[in-house]
Amino acid sequence: MEQAGKILVLLGLTLIVVGAVLWLWPRLGLGTIPLGRLPGDIYIDKGNTKFYFPLTSGILLSIFLSGLSYLFRKFFG
Repeated sequence: MEQAGKILVLLGLTLIVVGAVLWLWPRLGLGTIPLGRLPGDIYIDKGNTKFYFPLTSGILLSIFLSGLSYLFRKFFG
């Protein structure tokens, strides 16, 4: 039961951090970063078919979440 409590607290803190970052993103001057439309993101538009694969954005998000996971494991593990 103690482990479940730690997981819930960690999940809550993660949501608070993500919410604060999203809320403060434009105020920090980061609103001009086109996350989702970076070079390396694949976008194909042919007639009635559109295909979008955010390759670079996915890699950056993965690096960020891996770093965040590492920090949580280091401080709470």
